[in-house]
Amino acid sequence: METTFNAWNVSRYGGPEVLKPVSRPVPKPTAGQVLIRIRASAVSRADGMMRAGQPKFVRLFLGLKRPRSGLVGTCFAGDIVAVGSNVTQFRIGDAVFGEAGLQFGANASHICVDAGASLLMKPDTVNYEEAATLFDGAMTSWHFLTRVTKVKPGDEVLILGGSGSLGTAAIQFAKALRAKVTASTSAKNKELLRSLGADQVVNYQIENPLSRYAAYDVVFDTLGVSSFGAAKPALVKGGRYLCPVLGHTLLRDMIWSGLFGDKKAKFAAAGMSTPAVHREELTEVLVLMGNDQFSPVMDRIYPLVDLVEAHRYVETGRKRGNVVVV
Repeated sequence: METTFNAWNVSRYGGPEVLKPVSRPVPKPTAGQVLIRIRASAVSRADGMMRAGQPKFVRLFLGLKRPRSGLVGTCFAGDIVAVGSNVTQFRIGDAVFGEAGLQFGANASHICVDAGASLLMKPDTVNYEEAATLFDGAMTSWHFLTRVTKVKPGDEVLILGGSGSLGTAAIQFAKALRAKVTASTSAKNKELLRSLGADQVVNYQIENPLSRYAAYDVVFDTLGVSSFGAAKPALVKGGRYLCPVLGHTLLRDMIWSGLFGDKKAKFAAAGMSTPAVHREELTEVLVLMGNDQFSPVMDRIYPLVDLVEAHRYVETGRKRGNVVVV
């Protein structure tokens, strides 16, 4: 077994250039941990925001002056190569996927995590690259559409940012829930969104996707490109504006709409749910994959040594679906 592993260090907040490759001793799992050789890990918009320490209030959780963990990456897939003495649910050789959470360190060759954490067995029908993305776009979109609100058959759902990791998953999930789906994107991604099941695709470069008055039961703003105030006229009575990007304006709108009016602004930190909730939601997503109702859209796959380039590409805002490093 290897004695050292490769990872990426982030010692200060900033752009992709703050990422530096490091080599560290391979950790030995404690009694309740497993050691995983990582085959693939995700590089998401959220990863870039945490690397940059933006918005600044997230530094209360990540470290006020510098990233507390020192490593980067949250979502991974790989093989278990060692187990702690108290671990009974996993064995050496098991293929798994999971989330490192605020421990970080998924953009690496190895990671130690608690066996009772957000960790699931990888089905043979799902490859490592796809599995590494499921705790990002897929779980977040499924959480918002089934827990933050409950999308019902026949609901009119607008997805803002339809071509990203959350958006491409949300289109497929909303269709699986038998909703009518409108999604926004640029002209070049129109056919991609139609192939995923979108009933209507709006080119945001020439048309405001919120221009339809009182048309939607749900507006899911996957990128935080709009606001509750802008979406409110496009919502029917009892409509919900959902957004996974928390800022001061959304926080204010959540509080205000929670007290007044019948249209609501909603946020949830899906990644901060308990491991039990994560496992439940991802099990449901795997069922959809098994029924051919969902498949992660894969954009680019980089070698781990090119993590900086992967971050730079994600920051262009032009990715279609998911980016991973292997």
